[in-house]
Amino acid sequence: MNTTLPQLSGKPVVTDGGLETDLIYHHGVDLPDFAAFPLLDDERGRELLLRYYGGYVAIAGRVGAAVQLETPTWRASSDWGERLGYSAADLRRVNQDAVRLLQRLRDDTGDVSVLVSGNLGPRGDGYVAGEAVDPDDAAAYHSPQIEALAEAGADLVTVLTLTGTGEAVGIVRAARAAGLPVAVSFTVEQDGRLPDGTTLAAAVAEVDAEGGPDYFMVNCAHPTHIAPGLAEPGSWRSRIGGLRANASSMSHEELDAATELDEGDPVALATAQHALRPSLPNLALVGGCCGTDARHVAAMWGVA
Repeated sequence: MNTTLPQLSGKPVVTDGGLETDLIYHHGVDLPDFAAFPLLDDERGRELLLRYYGGYVAIAGRVGAAVQLETPTWRASSDWGERLGYSAADLRRVNQDAVRLLQRLRDDTGDVSVLVSGNLGPRGDGYVAGEAVDPDDAAAYHSPQIEALAEAGADLVTVLTLTGTGEAVGIVRAARAAGLPVAVSFTVEQDGRLPDGTTLAAAVAEVDAEGGPDYFMVNCAHPTHIAPGLAEPGSWRSRIGGLRANASSMSHEELDAATELDEGDPVALATAQHALRPSLPNLALVGGCCGTDARHVAAMWGVA
């Protein structure tokens, strides 16, 4: 495991919020297929991204923590890129541009320690479990994106919103081959289970049995949905080092059908998330997911 990541030694790390929902609902940006990476291709888009990330750097500065910023590349893999007209060469460039954008932001930041995380998403839908994924197939699919992020100098890769374990195993293999630390984040339904029905405890155990990431996370679910998944006792819970909660308590199906943003209440969300801490002894990295913005993350860190 990589001991240079502050979260692995229990140091507090702020991370960002719901990039895509913030851009869509607060800034009127059209994001086909929920893809933010095309914004890197024009000056206005890059400026918008920098303003977004700057809000989280400011929170970290206020609480004396490091900040981990996720590149806007959740959809910047080949299947999704092809749908948006991006070739393999285009995707390589845009993934590297994403890392460099955050490196420039880091260079311009004062005393706050900034980690640049190359962000991956699932090959399929982030809310719906498809057929079981073969780990070798997943490694082959995600390797080009991971290699591009590594070559640009990302500090680690983080895959968000996974719905099953096979893809997680493959991504860990690809990240290790590229020489990068890796965090794996699962999403859960309202019963605390992955969309394919696997318990969180079983998912962590299955991926760890195949080598495992540097740490696990849970994202894109409300804290009240995550709580049932943490009810099973055991040392597996110490492997979860990060949380990125949704603002809304609606189900994934309801969120998919929603036409308006459910922002919830930032303080209530922070309170619900704080209630999970006794079950997560190594929780260090905290931020938001769909529906959240800097207000929610500030509340999570007690500076609302």
